[in-house]
Amino acid sequence: MSNNPLLAADALPDFAAIRPEHVVPAVEAAIADHADAMKALAARPGDPALLADKDAADVAISRVWGVVSHLVMVATTPELREAHGQAQPLIDAHFSAVGQDKALYQALKAIDPLALPENERRALTLALQDFELSGVALDGEAAQDFAANRIEMGRLSTEFSNAVLDATEAWTLEITDEARLAGIPEADRAGMRAAAQRAGKEGWLITLHAPSVMAVLSHAEDRELREEAYRAWNTRASDQGPNAGQFDNGPRIAEILSRRGKAALALGFEDPVAVSLAAKMARDGAEVDAFLSSLGAAARPQAARDLASLAEFARDELNIADLRPWDVGFASERMRRKLHDLDTSEIRRYLPLPRVTEALFGLVRELFGVEFRAAQGVPVWHPDVRYFTLHRDGHEVASLYADFFAREGKRGGAWMDSARPRQHGVTPVAYLVTNFAPPVGDAPAYITHNDMVTLFHEMGHCLHHLLGEVDLPSIGGIAGVEWDAVELPSQFLENFAWEPATLKAASAHEESGDPLPDAMITRMLGAQKFLGAMGLVRQAEFALFDLRLHRAAGGDNAPDYRDVLAQVRSEVAVIDYPEWHRFPTSFSHIFAGGYAAGYYSYLWAERLSADAYAAFEEGDVSRAELGERFRAEVLSRGGTRPAIENFTAFRGREPENEPLLESWGIAA
Repeated sequence: MSNNPLLAADALPDFAAIRPEHVVPAVEAAIADHADAMKALAARPGDPALLADKDAADVAISRVWGVVSHLVMVATTPELREAHGQAQPLIDAHFSAVGQDKALYQALKAIDPLALPENERRALTLALQDFELSGVALDGEAAQDFAANRIEMGRLSTEFSNAVLDATEAWTLEITDEARLAGIPEADRAGMRAAAQRAGKEGWLITLHAPSVMAVLSHAEDRELREEAYRAWNTRASDQGPNAGQFDNGPRIAEILSRRGKAALALGFEDPVAVSLAAKMARDGAEVDAFLSSLGAAARPQAARDLASLAEFARDELNIADLRPWDVGFASERMRRKLHDLDTSEIRRYLPLPRVTEALFGLVRELFGVEFRAAQGVPVWHPDVRYFTLHRDGHEVASLYADFFAREGKRGGAWMDSARPRQHGVTPVAYLVTNFAPPVGDAPAYITHNDMVTLFHEMGHCLHHLLGEVDLPSIGGIAGVEWDAVELPSQFLENFAWEPATLKAASAHEESGDPLPDAMITRMLGAQKFLGAMGLVRQAEFALFDLRLHRAAGGDNAPDYRDVLAQVRSEVAVIDYPEWHRFPTSFSHIFAGGYAAGYYSYLWAERLSADAYAAFEEGDVSRAELGERFRAEVLSRGGTRPAIENFTAFRGREPENEPLLESWGIAA
């Protein structure tokens, strides 16, 4: 077993050495070691050192499983997926057993909180809560059923995610007549041409990877092409569309909901929402529903007016008599050009990824006193991956893997994850993953401004993990932070991607090398909130759908997701979607991610982030002082205190709603 790279004691994983056949033996060995450690800990009731020792054992097993899970996301193969599928029920069963270990729970509960430092008292409270939400109070058959149910939920979530990836990669559209690509920027066409070459095809290849399909929906003048791509994108892994039934997640949604409802009842909760909110800022589902409904009600009248204006523009300027969903992105882009003299494809020509990255690093240095340095010779999982070390006050404090480009075998979207937590003498490491269009030829990759905002968002998450100053992993970095507040740093940093100075620093035209002109930046800022109300009601729709779906999922009563979605749309949506629209079957955030009964967290945390950024706009305090305060009161604190206390320590008061509405262009 000593030659298994997943079990090596190296500071960083040797990704290139890891093979699918290493996965199950490494997981089995890690489980055995962790089980022995838990047994030893349970024999030390009341020992104040239990928390730190349990954290160390948890980090050891999480390192093994974390690397496997990461590789499945960024470099999967059929063999790796099969090995992951074999190992997942083992890891789920083990963690279920640990969560129901009464002796270990009692050993921790016997610790005198007054014998602990303040941070560790918080860690103890959260650890005991985690046991309670894992079913430690259950006995006999009830405990066995709960554990078996947890394993099945893990399997279903993995299958859901795999189906989305398979459906995404199963559909392509070969284009041999370039006239059909009219309106699509040359940079996107070049990517489509490269995709065709990699697939051994002629002409251009449109795929369901986001850079490709979004280029079609935003720019293609061919309406039939837009509709074809839109249908394929919004029916992935469903009973509709070009691959109807082949990867259908519909039955999985029903079973996931049923099992989540069953788990909630077993724990004594009314529904999965109540379970979810037990560890979040929001008090109950009614409070969240009221929050989301109030945002929808505030935004919907303006969203309806905006949609009517868009339809009128499409009719008068684009000869589209009946605006349909696959026309909205295209018409919005053309209307933006007309009203604001702004072409997003032209902005992209100013945003080479290396320059954007350097501007982001410069911003982090300005705000938080942290310097990024590129490092060579570190093992990575793909040649495109870059590795950076972070330095503050002359000391290396953290490291970061950055994987920027879309490719086969990589899940879509953008995310951050922990590669290694901070511990005594050990610096933290994070993964930052995006799916930008890759470079073509020798030129650097150019990204859209939306991509730039995404990059800043994920860096905010990374900094939350990397700049923590807590040595107890269970409450360090993003750990222990309420999930409806974890988006605060990410959404906060997004705001700086709109600042003129940042845009200047991030830009260099692909031909002249000039930065974005002042006039173009002014137009970008003028268009920042363009159709913002439509965007806000869309986010409210996603969040209300998730919330109400899970509130209705008590016990075995799994609702039909289509009925819940129809009801929510009747309340907040302004776009009339076709009957075959099936976005929930690829809604991995809530069915295969950490946002089940918690998607509202984006808007909930955006209330905090918009208000936090407003402090920089007020100009009463220097940026350096505000940045240092945000680092000290939010980023460095991790989960050592409730998130609302972090916010009030930074802002000096409770959060207000007005900055959130203003950020979407809606009068409070």
